[in-house]
Amino acid sequence: MAPESFTGDEKPTYFHFYMHDDYGGANPSSAKVVSGPPAMAGAGPRFFGDIVVLNNALTEGPEATSRAVGRAQGFAARVSRDGTVSELVMTVVFEEEGPHKGSTITVLGLVDLSLPVRELPIVGGTGVFRLVRGHAFTKSHDYNLDTGGAVEMEFHLIHN
Repeated sequence: MAPESFTGDEKPTYFHFYMHDDYGGANPSSAKVVSGPPAMAGAGPRFFGDIVVLNNALTEGPEATSRAVGRAQGFAARVSRDGTVSELVMTVVFEEEGPHKGSTITVLGLVDLSLPVRELPIVGGTGVFRLVRGHAFTKSHDYNLDTGGAVEMEFHLIHN
C-alpha cells in the first residue's frame, strides 16, 4: 500500500463526549494490573508506579446510559510520587454506525488530576482520521478516585 501524502485539503473536526471509567462493580472497565512499590501503599487510591488498563465506554452525554459513541482503550502509568499524574496512552475506537465507524484517534500525554482541565496531544489515527493531529481537553465530570466516574472530553482535530 502506498503511503498517504499530504493533500492540503485538511478539515477541522470537533467531538464532545464522556468517558466512563469504572473501577468497581461486577463488570469494571478499568483495572490496575501492576501495583507500585510497597513503600507507596497507604498514600491514597493511586500510587506511583501503578499501571492501569482501560476499555471505557464513550457516550454523548454524562450518563452511562447515553447514546454510545465508542470505546477508549489503552493504559495509564502513574508517574508522580502522589499518584495524581499519569502518562496516558489511549485510542478512541468509533464502534457505532456512522461516518467514523471503525476509525480511531490516538491520544498520548500526561494527565494531571490536580488540574481542573487537562490538555493532551492527539498524535494519530486511522480510517477517516488518518494523518490526524490536534489536542484534547479533559475534565472530571462526576469522578471519584476510588471508583471512577465520568470524564468530559473535547477533541479538536485537523485531518485530511
